[in-house]
Amino acid sequence: MTQHNSFKSSASSSGVKRNVLKRFERVELLKKRGTVKDLKRVTKLPKTKPDA
Repeated sequence: MTQHNSFKSSASSSGVKRNVLKRFERVELLKKRGTVKDLKRVTKLPKTKPDA
């Protein structure tokens, strides 16, 4: 059985860069950049832009 065309995601398969990061991606990016000290807080993570 095949999928209906409306369920197929062309953005994820074509490699388009997302502009919104998930929390774990933001934490990894902040650790890599070394810009944050306290990551134990649940809220108030600084805004980050993904690497281009």
